Formats: sequence, structure tokens, C-alpha cells
Amino acid sequence: MPVSQIREITAASRLDNVRYAIRDMAVLADQVAKQGHKVLCLNVGDPNIFDFKTPPHLIEAVYKAMRENKNGYAPSPGIPEALDAIRGEAARKGIRSLRDAFVTYGASEAVEICLTALLNPGDEILTPCPDYPLYSAVLAKLGVKYIPYYLNEYDGWQPDLVDLKPKVTSRTRALVLINPNNPTGSVCSRRMLEQIADFARRHNLVIFADEIYDKLMLDGDEHISIAAIAPDIPVVTFGGLSKNYLAPGWRLGWGMVSGDPAALKPYIEGVHRLLRARLSANHPEQYAVKPALEGPQDHLIETNRRLRAQRDLTVKACNAIPRTSCVAPRGAFYAFPRIDIAEGDDVFVKELLLQKHVLVVHGSGFGQKPGTKHFRIVFLPDEPTLTQAYAAIGDFMRERYP
Repeated sequence: MPVSQIREITAASRLDNVRYAIRDMAVLADQVAKQGHKVLCLNVGDPNIFDFKTPPHLIEAVYKAMRENKNGYAPSPGIPEALDAIRGEAARKGIRSLRDAFVTYGASEAVEICLTALLNPGDEILTPCPDYPLYSAVLAKLGVKYIPYYLNEYDGWQPDLVDLKPKVTSRTRALVLINPNNPTGSVCSRRMLEQIADFARRHNLVIFADEIYDKLMLDGDEHISIAAIAPDIPVVTFGGLSKNYLAPGWRLGWGMVSGDPAALKPYIEGVHRLLRARLSANHPEQYAVKPALEGPQDHLIETNRRLRAQRDLTVKACNAIPRTSCVAPRGAFYAFPRIDIAEGDDVFVKELLLQKHVLVVHGSGFGQKPGTKHFRIVFLPDEPTLTQAYAAIGDFMRERYP
């Protein structure tokens, strides 16, 4: 019998830059929990593990579809009922130049498909810093260079146009805008959106507008979609059921492409080639899109009321903790406090977990301006849990950084 030599099977080098700090920290938290400690989890943006409930009429719609055996493959772009509802949602958002809509396996699949359909190795894309780590992970797989542009902490985490403008090159193809932003909770003003649109127009850029939190507006403001104020610019707007409709586990999202039809035609054809290649998104869950977008929105009133109270508690507590400051988020359910410490924020969150059993995510996992240190809080837990967690963080700061 020939002797075989065992050889290590190495992962592809393009994975070297793929990180997901949110779940990477959860591995250590599991170890702490196995030691018998109760971990206060402020790390994952999943409303359903914190007593937020998926609206019943959405559940009924999916259950009905399952009973009617809508359990096979769906059309690759999505079922007609869902697509009609998404087009109606675009109209309500003021998007007048909609050219295409499609349903995906969560908004994350829409992001990956739309980036893949546009970008070639060697291309560049402008991404916010801090940002949601999905984008850097997808771009690493594609071999595309992402160029971070900073958000200005002293301007409510709005995009820093002074930093952004010199970063465009002849290889820049697109710009990512996350609004409301994860991890800061910032919301772009109309004036800022107009300036970003002008910038994209001058440099012939596609805008990828991640608006998955657009109905979680904490101060009662109207969310403004950049596609609505820039109908001539190619914009891909991402949305879904996960956050606004409290159903992240259904993995049901969508993309909406707007802009000049002649310019967009080959790109849209490329998107649909990728949609067909992966067959379809979840079929029965697509029957929740129409009742979600066109049915009762009562859950949003209570959700935003609760998030507003928990946001206010979070900001007040963080600004009272030594060496900590926090810009008030205006959307979503995240805060991004700044900490003034000598060691890294990755060390901070690890030691906070080990010593006080509070789980947050280090700011460097999302990117941040050099010389600054932050951590991300998910303020979805109820007020007693948040109060307990912030007291523990305060004690930790006083003990470790006197």
C-alpha cells in the first residue's frame, strides 16, 4: 500500500482580511458562560433575542404560504407580490427613477451580489469608517481595494467630506453609504446627502445605499433616501425585513436599483445573472414582504419608543462613566462610545468580558480614526439589563483606569 503524506490544507490567502468582530468575541463569551457566569450581551443586533416580537400578520402570511405548499424554488428575482410591494415602498421613499428590484437571502446577499456584479480586481470603492464589517469581508473575497473615508465624531458621525474628497482615484467605481449607520447610529442630514450625491455625480460613482434601519428613527425624523434626492445617479438601495420588521432569522432582504436606465442596463443584467445562478431567496418568507410594507406598522411605534428610552439611558450612562463619551445615536439601535485609555480597545472589551462579564465589541473591529478608541453597544436589552451593564462598565473603568 502506498504511503500517503498528510499535507496541511491551507485556506485561501484572500481570507486573511476577513474578520467579523461581532461574532468573534462571542466565542470568548461562550467560554465565560461555561464557567458559570451570566454574560450581559450587548454585542449582537438581533431584536428577537431581546423580547422584540415579529409582527403576527407577517408570521401568518408565511405560515399560510407554507400550508399552501409555497415551499419550492421561487423565481430568481423574487415572487411578483413581493416585487410589487418593494416597488411601492420605493415610491413611498420618493425614489422616482426605479429601474429594478429583486429579493435576496437577507440584505447581506444583496450587498454581495451587487458588489460582485460591479467590481473587478484592482477596482476601488469608498467605504465609511467605522462601518459594518460585511463590506470589507466581501471586498476581500473579490480582491477589491476598499478605501475608508472617515465619519466625523464631532459632527454627529456625519461623513467627513474633507477626508472623502481626495480619496477618489481613476480606479474608484463606487461609494458605500450606511444610513442609519452601524455602528454609530448616525443619520445623514439632507444637506449631507446632497453633497455626497454631487460628489458621486462629479466622479461617475455608483452609490450603494444601505438603508436596512430606515424605519428605526429615534427622534421622529423622516428618513431621507439618497436615491430620492439624486434620481439621475446610479444608486442601489438595500433593505429588508430583518431590522424594521424584527425578523432577522428569516434572511429576507432586497435591492432597488435606480438612476439612468441606459447607463444601468448592462449592470442590471449582470445582477440578474448572479441571481439566477443562486436559484432563489427563501420562498415562503417572501409572502411576508407585501403585508410588511403595505400592512399595519403599529409595531414600529412601540419599537421606536422603547429604543428611544434605551438610547437615552445609554447616552446618559456612558457620558457619566470616567474616560468615556458618547455621541447620541439618531437611528438604529447602536451606540459607539469613545474611551480614553492607554491600551487597545480590543484589550478593553476582552478584559471587560473576563472581569465583569459584559460583552461589547471593540471599535477597531469596525474601523476608526487612528488615535481613537471606541466600543460598540447594542442597546436592545431592557432597561434593567442595560443599567446593570453600564454600572459594571463604570466600575471596570474606575478600577482599571484610575
